[in-house]
Amino acid sequence: MKKILVVGASGQIGTELVIGLRKRFGKDQVIASDIAPATQDKLANGPYEELDILDNDKLSEVVNKHKIEEVYLLAALLSATAEKNPGFAWKLNMDGLFNVLNLAKEGVIKKIFWPSSIAVFGPTTPKENTPQLTIMEPSTVYGISKLAGERWCEYYAKQYNVDVRSIRYPGLISYTSLPGGGTTDYAVDIFYSAKRGEKYNCFLSKDTPLPMMYMEDAINATINLMESPIDSIKIRSSYNLGGISFTPEQIYNEIRKTNPDFEIEYQPDFRQKIADSWPGSIDDSDAKNDWGWKGEFDLGKTCQIMLENVSVEG
Repeated sequence: MKKILVVGASGQIGTELVIGLRKRFGKDQVIASDIAPATQDKLANGPYEELDILDNDKLSEVVNKHKIEEVYLLAALLSATAEKNPGFAWKLNMDGLFNVLNLAKEGVIKKIFWPSSIAVFGPTTPKENTPQLTIMEPSTVYGISKLAGERWCEYYAKQYNVDVRSIRYPGLISYTSLPGGGTTDYAVDIFYSAKRGEKYNCFLSKDTPLPMMYMEDAINATINLMESPIDSIKIRSSYNLGGISFTPEQIYNEIRKTNPDFEIEYQPDFRQKIADSWPGSIDDSDAKNDWGWKGEFDLGKTCQIMLENVSVEG
């Protein structure tokens, strides 16, 4: 059985990806890692390594120790957080990727998953049904780093035959772990306010549409992409992945079907400008045609699951 390393395992995506991979391949085959010691019970049922992705020597040590064949590289500074520390965001997002790409170039590992984002698009990108190939002029540090990363992934694939695969994630919704400082975080935060019976102060305007996705769809898509035959992977930059597009007002109204007394107030901040530069909906026909992507969660089903499972205790 192959050994898999997940870097950035304590984050919003990483936590559930580790769970999904261990369920599929066995807990001992999936090594979770992050820059801090393991603090989440969900990661404690299998091997864990404390790892700073910028420490290339430690990365090589962990890969050799566990005989790693595949790396899922999730460590990154996200959009809103990256704007507050652009220099470090660029270093983390780019140098971490190079460290893993070079291990694959040297033949030490066989396959890489690296996530991109809708942040690669910009204000000049077509807003509706955004194509796979289109104008890409990102206006954030996070988006710039992801666009550069896409180009480097494609370069390593063409020049060195590195098997690197990628998805442009939309905003992700999950109750398992808290979001990590992205512009789409409101679509998770709003459920915590609803469960507490508090008014929610939304940092985006009510009519701002953004592509979103329930986390289970994202995890299934990620694993399916990585398990697809190599001949089916036609795009080596990053695949568009669409889910459900909605505005803050639409998700608010959906929540009120269950919580009719729930209130919201709109107080757009610096994240509004970021959101305005992103698409409202995504064309993911290449992912569907190449490796069979298909989402299962609509807005109603997502809201129902979140309201049933978000915990506000403690």
